[in-house]
Amino acid sequence: MRVAVLTVDQRGSTKAGATDRVPATLSGLDGLDALRLLRPFERTAGDEFQGVVDDPLTAAAVLERLLRENAWNIGLGVGEVDDPLPRSTRAGRGAAYVHARAAVTAAKSSPWHLRVEGDRPRVRWLETTIWLWASILSRRTPRGWEVADLADDGLRYDQVAERLGITQSAVSQRAQAAGIVEGRRARELAADLLAELLAGDGA
Repeated sequence: MRVAVLTVDQRGSTKAGATDRVPATLSGLDGLDALRLLRPFERTAGDEFQGVVDDPLTAAAVLERLLRENAWNIGLGVGEVDDPLPRSTRAGRGAAYVHARAAVTAAKSSPWHLRVEGDRPRVRWLETTIWLWASILSRRTPRGWEVADLADDGLRYDQVAERLGITQSAVSQRAQAAGIVEGRRARELAADLLAELLAGDGA
């Protein structure tokens, strides 16, 4: 069985006064609409958590949430796991887990604190796409995220304008500054590339 394992480690957690962000982030991930995890995210040790995904759109949604928080070293490992998977995420075994561990370690000194590891050449394509996507998201202000969230909920720009009490022109300006179209395309591309890597065709 080919899956994606996400191993995520909090940045700066050993500094004095650092807050444990894991519970709040796990709660936020649980609240994502249409989240389809093969095995749920759970804390593995200390300030680290892990989940198993076989749905590319779910993986993309999780990555966007983590990149948005800008507080994590993110390791994405793609490959085989021992089947059947145990009920507990952290009890799983297989190449995808090994790749995820290597990726999260490398992420600590990598662009956007994210790495992708796997057994196929196109993992580099996926990693590059996510890095470019992260660069778009990093420039998004709270006002930009406000528009992006409402647009992702299916609202048209005129409806977003009515909800926020601003003009449609102002919504369009915020959307452009936030790179909403570019971010959406990058999210779709990341999901498509991951789907190829999860397929059994040697991509």
